[in-house]
Amino acid sequence: MILYPAIDILDGKCVRLTQGKFDQATVYFDDPLDAAKKWADLGAQWLHVVDLNGAKEGKPVNVGPIEKIMTSIDLPVQIGGGIRTQDVAEIFLTMGAGRVIIGSAAIEDPDLVEILTVKFEDRVGVSLDAKDGKVAIHGWLDLSDKDAVAVAQQFEGIGVHNLVYTDIAKDGMMVGPNWEGLKAMIDSVGMHVIASGGISSLDDVKKAKELGAGGCILGRALYENKIDLREALSVG
Repeated sequence: MILYPAIDILDGKCVRLTQGKFDQATVYFDDPLDAAKKWADLGAQWLHVVDLNGAKEGKPVNVGPIEKIMTSIDLPVQIGGGIRTQDVAEIFLTMGAGRVIIGSAAIEDPDLVEILTVKFEDRVGVSLDAKDGKVAIHGWLDLSDKDAVAVAQQFEGIGVHNLVYTDIAKDGMMVGPNWEGLKAMIDSVGMHVIASGGISSLDDVKKAKELGAGGCILGRALYENKIDLREALSVG
């Protein structure tokens, strides 16, 4: 299982949100590159970088800090937030991203995901954010009526290999993930399912692995020293 330290960028700074609320942001590093260096030095294999402003505005905003991370850190970087067109996805991939993650645009324009997947294969992934089993879009600001598992199966059908699955009711709350929802997703698809949202202890990392998750995104728990990355890597 791959562990992905999360670097969420808002207004150029490394932050964590509580339940996706932009007015509940905690700043951990003024320069996101410092966070990237810390996790790289501790042995991270990948980094998960999200442009939160981009997720809200529908277009990349924090390109400068993201590019600085990719050119300064010798690790593959998974990028999400505001990637809603083929051109933007290809800019990040050409820039050196290990993988781009399509969120809201995947729901609104599945053809975009199919086109990118044909061209870039497993360097393209989909992010599904869910609450009560339904897909949330636009930086978690809107809740749709689409069933998260059914949507995931549709993307698997067009060749998507990587799925970031977040239960937003648990994200940033430090209470553990929605295990029932995560298990249902893992059992329903053959994709590399990356668990996100609420991973708050080493036991959570172990349980995600036991359930068959292909990866875990580690956020607030890392920044608040609830999880030691080296210990977590030994488990994952």
